[in-house]
Amino acid sequence: MLIALGAVFAAPFYWLVTTSFKTNANISRWPPQIIPDPWTAQHYIEGVTALPFGLYLVNTLVICVFATLGTVLSCSLCAYGFSKLRWKGRTLLFWIMLSTMMLPYQVVMVPLFHVFSKLGWVDTYLPLIVPAFFGNAFFIFLLRQFFMTIPLSLNEAAKIDGCGEFQIYSQIMLPLAKPAIATVGIFTFMGAWNDFLGPLIYLFDESKYTLALGLQMFLGQYGNYFGRLMAVSTLLILPIIMLFFATQKSFVEGITMTGVKG
Repeated sequence: MLIALGAVFAAPFYWLVTTSFKTNANISRWPPQIIPDPWTAQHYIEGVTALPFGLYLVNTLVICVFATLGTVLSCSLCAYGFSKLRWKGRTLLFWIMLSTMMLPYQVVMVPLFHVFSKLGWVDTYLPLIVPAFFGNAFFIFLLRQFFMTIPLSLNEAAKIDGCGEFQIYSQIMLPLAKPAIATVGIFTFMGAWNDFLGPLIYLFDESKYTLALGLQMFLGQYGNYFGRLMAVSTLLILPIIMLFFATQKSFVEGITMTGVKG
């Protein structure tokens, strides 16, 4: 059953990769060609040269790196406060925070654009980076669940040794939470890497476009370059696949351990 389901989910990726190596005539051929014949890498050459691939790659990495750093920092701080500190109204505020997950992005999209427009942040990377430094409800919940599995006796022992709350957070909790933090980092990086709607709303200058937004250039009013689109899409997916396999152990461990204790 797993092999069958794996084949079903792998079929679109196989079609994406094989189509990127087909000639233009064979892409629209019917019945469809399962294995490219002949194989050609022309679409990769044309796709990379048709748009400033290197510039868009740098723009995308800038957003991904800062968004990941902001999310990990803010969410881990909030999760530590919700799990290890005792203060009045903690549970109520935690549930209010979780309730924000019910609001889809499309509901707050227009008010957010209005706010960022008043701040003069439109056509900059700030609307795509700064919100990451104010936390994410799902990732705060994920990290809180992990911190809840760490015995409170560690905090008490650290306080006896003279550690403050920030020292406990930075020197004890964060090193122990590496699997969960890696999970949050991977999810955030993938979300920023594949984000299309955010850059589409806030970025107007083509020199600031990301790779996801640059792909839209291959779909035009008078013609579509499906071969180039598939080739650049394949290049866009490969870093995410390599990132997942490189951090697979920490990713699976973090997902497993964050659901142990409520």
